[in-house]
Amino acid sequence: MPLPKSRVTCRKSNILKPKDCCAPVVSALDQHLTIPIQGKLTQTDLISSLVGMAVMNQSVHSITHILDRVPCETSVRYHLKKLDMADLEQNNTSILTTHMHHVLKPGYAYQFAIDFTNDPYYGSTDEENEAYIVRSKRKKSTNEFYSYITLYVTTRNRQMTLAVFPVRRDTSKVGYIAQCLDRITELGLRIEVLCLDREFYTRKVLGFLMDVQVPFIVPVRKHGKRMKQVLQGTHSRYAEYRMHGKPVLVLTIAIAVKYAKGKRGKRGVENLGYVVGNLRWNPHRVHQTYRSRFSIESSYRMRNQVKPRTSTKNPVIRYLYAIISFLLKNIWIDILWKHFSPVKQGPQTIEVRGFRFSSFMCIIWEAIRTSMRGARAIPVLRYPV
Repeated sequence: MPLPKSRVTCRKSNILKPKDCCAPVVSALDQHLTIPIQGKLTQTDLISSLVGMAVMNQSVHSITHILDRVPCETSVRYHLKKLDMADLEQNNTSILTTHMHHVLKPGYAYQFAIDFTNDPYYGSTDEENEAYIVRSKRKKSTNEFYSYITLYVTTRNRQMTLAVFPVRRDTSKVGYIAQCLDRITELGLRIEVLCLDREFYTRKVLGFLMDVQVPFIVPVRKHGKRMKQVLQGTHSRYAEYRMHGKPVLVLTIAIAVKYAKGKRGKRGVENLGYVVGNLRWNPHRVHQTYRSRFSIESSYRMRNQVKPRTSTKNPVIRYLYAIISFLLKNIWIDILWKHFSPVKQGPQTIEVRGFRFSSFMCIIWEAIRTSMRGARAIPVLRYPV
């Protein structure tokens, strides 16, 4: 794929080849996974098949009907069962950040978000997966889900997923936040601010964040007379709120006042309250920064486009598929920084419109298809370009 010269920062070549998109994905998994395999089949071949499944949103069963020279369905399932959940949890950050150095620099401060994402589950529950099935609000005709908590960079043009952990019933939100903070420290990154959604508005979470002195923003829950009184006013301000319990938590509330102007059917003044810690920003800056957290939702939509289909109850295989789907988005961002960053004065930026995620998926599929000699020709332009 020819690249406009004015947008090339890597001057070694002005051509983006299919292998330049596919090889980083396969190598990131190949370096950090260990699947003992004997015979002609190699771990690289197995991983390439999984990446092809992901970009085409196919299952182990269906990919064998699209490509001729791929591992058989029985072989893939047999070898994937050799994976260990503890190893995946330990190495998921290494996989996701293998090609991070073009985008995120150790020692620099970035904005982060931590959030949950749910994959619907329609099967049965037994000892194998009972600890990983969570019940939540009905979605896509089910109340049961495999849930994952993700650590995500929300700084503009640098949105990458740094860690993904499967949610267990016996692990608290504080435990997952502590794991995510440890991963940030291990990567040598600093926290400008950590944004969490209302689901984290609890005594334990807020108390923990205040104890570790992490700059954070959490929107308040508008319940109770005292909170409703705090959120009444006509100008932006800071307020103090006491959350009763043992001990009493004294919360700092940043309140940004905006006019609804008919949006969402509302009119008049809106008081948008956020619990903040180790921050003294203007309330409007707090509000605008928190809004950038919603980029994590777009990452979930993109991840669902490249999530292998499966009906397995095996939580380890499902977790691997989740890691692959987030990894593909990370590699796309890395390629944008290497090949679609204009050479100009001022801060470095990227041209997302020059290389859409849908084009990235098609190029990877072409690399997988051509590497599997004898593969059938399958149209790949079903994605919008």
